[in-house]
Amino acid sequence: MDKPFAITLDPGSSLANHTGSWRTSRPVYLDRLPPCNKQCPAGEDIQGWLFHAESGDYESAWRHLTKDNPFPAIMGRVCYHTCEGACNRGKLDEPVGINSVEHFLGDEALKRGWKLTPPTTESGKHVLVVGAGPSGMSAAYHLRRLGHRVTVHEAGPLLGGMMRFGIPKYRLPREVLEAEMQRVVDLGVHVELNSKVENILDTMQAGKFDAAFLAVGAHIGKRAMIPAGDAAKIIDAISLLRSMEGEDKPLLGRRVVVYGGGNTAIDVARTAKRMGAEPLIVYRRTREKMPAHDFEVEEALQEGIMVKWLSTIKQAHESSLTIEKMALDSKGFPQPTGEFETIEADSLVLALGQDVDLGLLEGVPGLQVSDGVVQVGANMMTGHPGIFAGGDMVPAERNVTVGIGHGKQAARHIDAWLRGEEHVPPPQREVAVFENLNTWYYADAPKTVRPMLDIIRRQSTFDEVQGGLDESNALFEARRCLSCGNCFECDNCYGVCPDNAVIKLGPGKRFEFNYDYCKGCGMCVAECPCGAIKMEAEEI
Repeated sequence: MDKPFAITLDPGSSLANHTGSWRTSRPVYLDRLPPCNKQCPAGEDIQGWLFHAESGDYESAWRHLTKDNPFPAIMGRVCYHTCEGACNRGKLDEPVGINSVEHFLGDEALKRGWKLTPPTTESGKHVLVVGAGPSGMSAAYHLRRLGHRVTVHEAGPLLGGMMRFGIPKYRLPREVLEAEMQRVVDLGVHVELNSKVENILDTMQAGKFDAAFLAVGAHIGKRAMIPAGDAAKIIDAISLLRSMEGEDKPLLGRRVVVYGGGNTAIDVARTAKRMGAEPLIVYRRTREKMPAHDFEVEEALQEGIMVKWLSTIKQAHESSLTIEKMALDSKGFPQPTGEFETIEADSLVLALGQDVDLGLLEGVPGLQVSDGVVQVGANMMTGHPGIFAGGDMVPAERNVTVGIGHGKQAARHIDAWLRGEEHVPPPQREVAVFENLNTWYYADAPKTVRPMLDIIRRQSTFDEVQGGLDESNALFEARRCLSCGNCFECDNCYGVCPDNAVIKLGPGKRFEFNYDYCKGCGMCVAECPCGAIKMEAEEI
């Protein structure tokens, strides 16, 4: 009997037909590096702890986070969250509120009394840390977790360094700062307050330390050559912010002029406003060129703080300042115009940047100091063996997140050096770019906005300006994560494969390909939401 060709074959299993032999390229599962993780200066596995948070397991999320950063409640308040600028979700609707979820996890840990994991072994080595700021205490934490004895020498009377003396209370409540500092101390870190290190070599020898990490903050305010009368009241910004921690608050008068355009200038102006003054910021360039973060500038403007752009201070008098107006040249640089005006001022606060006191390095052989900072190698060690440095002391952007990251990196290098080895970071994976994703599978989900204190209270109190998310909002925000580049077992590849070549390995174990039957069509790659599969050419 004649039959059409299509039905002349005897019925049987398709398993007899090894379609994998047709293949010229094969799909491969991989873990790409999420852009948020790549961007984080503290080196957090952001996607990793968000995975726990979106399942509602907040303690696991906090413990995963604190493997890299022991201060989530602090960082949830003061980090400038550049990770969110890199977030792929920002190209779909809005970035994931990573910082707000970190804020929630940090506060949840304080509320529930979660403790950091203590070391399981002791190395017998003793490391000196100079400075109890973000970098020093981060290093102390990681060194202690690695089993080393740690002693921290802090010149000031309190823990926190520039987090305490450079960040106002309305941004970082002191009870939050103290609680997260104390958790590190509770691991067995010994802290000596009011203990300034005059000479690092003498201190190391006296204490029989095996290594040292220098993390002295930039506490010295830069000065400007401004002619001033004897009665003119001029103070630097850091001295002003530091004095806010004491009983006797500074007497600034009613009209306060702040000279500078960085975040410190904004903090000083907002602090003066809360003290009942009328602050005015004088800055020599335009808002677009202002180094302060735009959201901080916007918050200051909302609070009624005035800014005089394109202006520079030429002279300070007893109760006034002479200001010269500036104009931008063809290249966008401010140039003097010769046009002057006088403004009333009871005090002038200089917020022109800070320097580090490097006096403790006098007489240390092998060190190289350039532009007021210590030069270090890739392992964060200075030119003198066993002395490492980070934070404000080395060439880098000066902020809390960078300092915390330096502390972690230094601890790993110090640990390796003490063992006579070299710490080699693992090779970096390829980044999961937006083009790798199939965003059709993700629903629209607007970003959750943290509550803000009302303007009137912001102008007159030091209450915290930015509030935190509640549990339901934090859970929603964590679930907005796209899991860029890392399989979350959605089963899409399993469902769309025309050759039944995807094998499920069980919950938490992901999948593998049966290459006997995969013919390399690429359907799984095209339909993977998070970009955790790629095609590789077959070797001929």
